[in-house]
Amino acid sequence: MHYLFLALAIFFEVIGSSFIKLSNGFMKLLPTLVVAVAYLTCFYFLSLALKTIPLGITYAIWGGIGIILTALISVFIFKQSIDFRAIAGIGLIVTGMFMINIFSKTAVH
Repeated sequence: MHYLFLALAIFFEVIGSSFIKLSNGFMKLLPTLVVAVAYLTCFYFLSLALKTIPLGITYAIWGGIGIILTALISVFIFKQSIDFRAIAGIGLIVTGMFMINIFSKTAVH
């Protein structure tokens, strides 16, 4: 159940991050409201995940997957380009998440 809470936290964080761009510096009301609700919901679910998953592991997964999904949204939704170095950096993040979850005794299995 704790990983479901983490997945929901990631989902709402990515929604919030995406709508920050659409809010035009918080000048558009509806996207700004979506940002506020998405982040409040995100941190609620993150707090539930933190009841059983260690903080460092939670934050690594939350941040890593959030970065990957936000980068994909920036490319496919906002049509922004991404270069090889950015892709390599994201690949290193994915590698780190796998190492934490597969090899670390810190992660909750």
